[in-house]
Amino acid sequence: MTDTDQQLANADKKNFETSASAITVKLVYFAWVRERVGKGEETLSPPSEVRTIADLMVWLGARGPEYADVFEAKKDVVRAAINQNHVPPQTSLEGAREIAFFPPVTGG
Repeated sequence: MTDTDQQLANADKKNFETSASAITVKLVYFAWVRERVGKGEETLSPPSEVRTIADLMVWLGARGPEYADVFEAKKDVVRAAINQNHVPPQTSLEGAREIAFFPPVTGG
C-alpha cells in the first residue's frame, strides 16, 4: 500500500468514526455557558462512544477553544439536564432529545 493509499484509508476511517452516531440531540446552553460557547443551541450527533453526560462533555471540550473553556476548564461546575430533568454526569444519553448545560443555580 502506498503512502497515498494509506492516507486515504485513514481519512475514510476517520470520517466513518466521526459520522457513526447513536443519537442526534438538541443541545441548549444557558447563561455564561451560552456566552462562552457562542451560541444558544445546536443539534449534534456525537459518536457512538459518547454514552453519558460526562462522555458528552469530554467530546464537546475537544471541539474547539470555546467549548474547552466550558467543558474542560469548568467541567466540575457545569450542570446538565436531559429532557428538562436535572441529571448527574454519569447519566446515560439513551432517550435524550434535548440536553441543556448551565451553571449552578442558586435559590433565594
